[in-house]
Amino acid sequence: MADTLLQQRLRHEVMDRIAGRYAISDEVILAMKSVPRHLFVSEDQRHAAYLDEPLPIASGQTISQITTVALQTGLLKMEKGDKVLEIGTGSGYQAAILCELGFRVYSMERHKKLYLAAKENLLALGYGDVVLVYGDGFNGLPQYAPFNGILVTCGAPKIPEKLVDQLVIGGKMVVPIGEKLQEMVVVEKTGETGYTTTGEGFFRFVPMLKGTVK
Repeated sequence: MADTLLQQRLRHEVMDRIAGRYAISDEVILAMKSVPRHLFVSEDQRHAAYLDEPLPIASGQTISQITTVALQTGLLKMEKGDKVLEIGTGSGYQAAILCELGFRVYSMERHKKLYLAAKENLLALGYGDVVLVYGDGFNGLPQYAPFNGILVTCGAPKIPEKLVDQLVIGGKMVVPIGEKLQEMVVVEKTGETGYTTTGEGFFRFVPMLKGTVK
């Protein structure tokens, strides 16, 4: 799968601009420079892959704005070797970034078409260690829990309690909360049943919905 010098240059340029505007770790910036975003969108969208804006993917979903991905990833504050659960695989772009950061990645997608596409994308680019699951993200993956971090890439109506239960104590979930406009919330688990929340700005995401789509 082609990753030309032009595409690499565009990718580095947009990440350098984001690094200059926001306090994002060097590790996240470097990981995102390594992942070819244009290979996670359809061919007719590849010309726009390194514009800092969301782009449409299959099943009426989107690949998030590059800045949003960088900020959300940075809020996890995890270490190499930590275990992370992503809710909303999409085309696999975020999962690839989490792999580049050295995390053990588990990812769930409710749309069968996207799940299959993400599997193909990640395998083709060498991210075959990701555990991909087709299922309802509200349920999480209790069979693989606990997780050091959980990243939700769709707007939840409220904090998903089942997912909080699947965090280690001290672990963080980064989740957009709200209907039309979401607040990015960092949920830190403080005990078996307790947690704290911190707001980190407002964003727009597709909604987090129950069930699966064939």
